Amino acid sequence: MFPENHPHAPAVRAVEVHHPTPITPAVPAPTVPVQPGTVPAVASIVLPDGRIVTGYAIDHARPEPVAAKPAVSRAAVNIALGGVGFAAVCGGLLILTTFITALTALITQLVTLAAVLFGGYVAVQIFKPSEAKSGHTFHIRKAVIKRNHFHG
Repeated sequence: MFPENHPHAPAVRAVEVHHPTPITPAVPAPTVPVQPGTVPAVASIVLPDGRIVTGYAIDHARPEPVAAKPAVSRAAVNIALGGVGFAAVCGGLLILTTFITALTALITQLVTLAAVLFGGYVAVQIFKPSEAKSGHTFHIRKAVIKRNHFHG
C-alpha cells in the first residue's frame, strides 16, 4: 500500500465506528380474507405416473382488450403520400436547377479561359520583334467606320 522508499510509517488515526440502529417495523393492519362470490369448481388431474392432483382452477386476470385504433382513411393516406411526392419533386427540381446553373458557370469560365489564352497568344505574336516571330502571319489594319458601315 505504501511505497518501499517511504521513510516513516503512516500516522495512526482513531477510527470511530457507527453501528446502525434498527428501526422496529410498524405492525401492519391484519388483512381480512375475502371469500369469492361463487365457489370455484374443483379440478382433478391424473399425472402420467398415476398420481391424482386435486385443486381449484384459478382463472388468470385477463387484461381488458385494447380499443381498436380507427382505420386511417384513404383520403388521409393519399394526402400524405401526395405531400411526400411533392416534396421529392421540389427537391429534385432544386437539385436539377443547381446542376444546370453550375454547368453553365463552368462552360462560361472555360470559354472565357479559351478567349484569354487565344487573345494572349495573338497579342504576343503581334507585338514580338520581327526576327522572333513564328511562321504565322497576322494582318492587322485600322478599320474605318463611316456612317455605321465597316470599311476595312
